[in-house]
Amino acid sequence: MIKKSFFLIVLLLIIASCEEERGKREPKGVEEKNALQEPKSIFGLDPSSYEVHQGVIEQNEFVADILLRHGIDYVQIDRLAKASRKNLDVRKFRAGKKYAVLLARDSSDKDRLVYESDLEHYHMYTLGDTVEYEQGSHPATYRTMTLGGRIETSLFNAIVDNGGPVDVAINLADMYAWTIDFYRLQKGDFFKLIFTEKVVQGEFAGVNRVEAALFCHMNDSIYAFGFDQGEGWDYFDEGKESLRKAFLKSPLKFGRLSSGYSYRRFHPVQKRYKAHLGTDYAAPKGTPIMATGDGVIVEAQYKKYNGRYVKIRHNGTYSTQYLHMSKIESGIKPGVRVKQGQTIGYVGSTGLATGPHVCYRFWKNGSQVNHRREEVPPAEPLKPEYYDEFQMYIDSIRPEIDKIQWNKAVLADNITN
Repeated sequence: MIKKSFFLIVLLLIIASCEEERGKREPKGVEEKNALQEPKSIFGLDPSSYEVHQGVIEQNEFVADILLRHGIDYVQIDRLAKASRKNLDVRKFRAGKKYAVLLARDSSDKDRLVYESDLEHYHMYTLGDTVEYEQGSHPATYRTMTLGGRIETSLFNAIVDNGGPVDVAINLADMYAWTIDFYRLQKGDFFKLIFTEKVVQGEFAGVNRVEAALFCHMNDSIYAFGFDQGEGWDYFDEGKESLRKAFLKSPLKFGRLSSGYSYRRFHPVQKRYKAHLGTDYAAPKGTPIMATGDGVIVEAQYKKYNGRYVKIRHNGTYSTQYLHMSKIESGIKPGVRVKQGQTIGYVGSTGLATGPHVCYRFWKNGSQVNHRREEVPPAEPLKPEYYDEFQMYIDSIRPEIDKIQWNKAVLADNITN
């Protein structure tokens, strides 16, 4: 009886051992099996052909440290360091960025070093007697999103508070730069928009573009419909007129209107009342100042009261001037042609100024005028041959804009572009 019990216990232990080993070798379910599956491609290569080691560059860590750790010798590292100077120098690799070392399983293949400069782009070095370099990018997908919000303090806060990306605020400001004075936004102004996001490796990689939008400012509703008529993406209103104008509303993308055009203003430095025939926009020192329209530089210099400044002649009718710069952009000098939106200098407080700002002055037919009250000419409207296509587009997308609620940024699966 004792002998039978002994054999039974031994048999049960053997069975349990076999089951344990089988459990180690076999996946316990689909999730675990999927977790163990190798990706079909890595940096455009077959991962089964390499021993893949991925990581993040640590502070004060050099490429040599990484490669030595994976068995790459000093001779090859020196060869890489010299060859990389022609392209992206490995000495410029930054801490916090991802890297991968791919060690070839087959002696006929070569080892590789990959540096990911951002979420989308990477740089690959194929090691050997000669080092080969190539750039690549991870595939991107796009998803359509909707966003609506009301202005309480600023456009930036309204977008971010509703879960929208910062890039959307910049894009929206660029779209309406000719038609809305963002320094005069009112509490209760609202916006609705449809935009596409880029997704790389399952992560948000930036805003692709705004497809269409509605901005209601001081009870004036302005639609913007994105459309390409063969000259790149641009925005038009319901009447097929371009939202772009000959001049931007402001020489700064973001800032604060600190002093308006006036025939009698108390000067903060001279302590007396005098005319202020310009508009002051306050912003941190170094903020880029943009040319508000295409034109030719006629002055770019320093004067006692103006400080560093630039003056642009746009045509026979209009000229603009930008005062108190901390620095004039390199290459900006008389005779140089500039484009609308091009950086011509940076905010400062040189000359007769108490703090960092740009004094923007606007001439029409030789006289200084208040640019915020001027009706400036629009850019070219939509070409007639695109009328039908454009009308079909706005007929389909406008209802989608109108039904957007004041809520967080949400995925819009039902909208097709």
